[in-house]
Amino acid sequence: MSITPLEIIYQDDYLVAINKPHGLLVHRTKIATETDVFALQLLRDQLGQRVYPVHRIDRKTSGVLLFALDEENNSKTTALFRDQQIEKTYLAIVRGFTDSEGTIDYALRKESGQLQESVTHYKTLAQTEIPVPLGKFETSRYSLVEVQPETGRMHQIRKHLAHIHHPIIADRPHGCNKQNKLFKEKWGMDSMMLHAKEMKFKHPVTEEVLHIKADISSEFERTLSFLNFDLKN
Repeated sequence: MSITPLEIIYQDDYLVAINKPHGLLVHRTKIATETDVFALQLLRDQLGQRVYPVHRIDRKTSGVLLFALDEENNSKTTALFRDQQIEKTYLAIVRGFTDSEGTIDYALRKESGQLQESVTHYKTLAQTEIPVPLGKFETSRYSLVEVQPETGRMHQIRKHLAHIHHPIIADRPHGCNKQNKLFKEKWGMDSMMLHAKEMKFKHPVTEEVLHIKADISSEFERTLSFLNFDLKN
């Protein structure tokens, strides 16, 4: 990945938010040992000061990523996430036609085996059907959904959408291998179509209501285009 300046979408004396690109890890992890480029270090070097990630989003997910600029506000803002005081909204392109709206209430298992209550709400924004055969079907159907996770479990949105048989396009390992292969071979697209669109919460210091938004990537836009989504309405 070429190192370009991170897109800062919000900054004050206490917090800073970036529009994290797809494929960038938040910080160093034992799982991904093949890279030495992380959002944490890039932002620290870009600002010339220490930064503290108050939450995480998947490496494969783009969008709003929030940092604190000192330890005190890191603790305060982390508590907002823990206490579900932050409203998070995502966009996802998924296989098939989803219901107009719905709630997925399906417990997810931690690595330790413990089950955790997990709730995700979604709303369908647009649907498309294109003349591309796959398997036994002569056409392919897709939906653009707006997703609001009530809880914050690891890979929650990915697992929940796969659970209702509408996996996110280019998700591995929770997605559909046949779909992912189609997208890579036909359109040269293998970026997971999940974007952290916006975040709304009360500022831990000023108590102002912040509404931080991140534009979708060019690859997300391109995918919406070649799938012929009609987003005019």
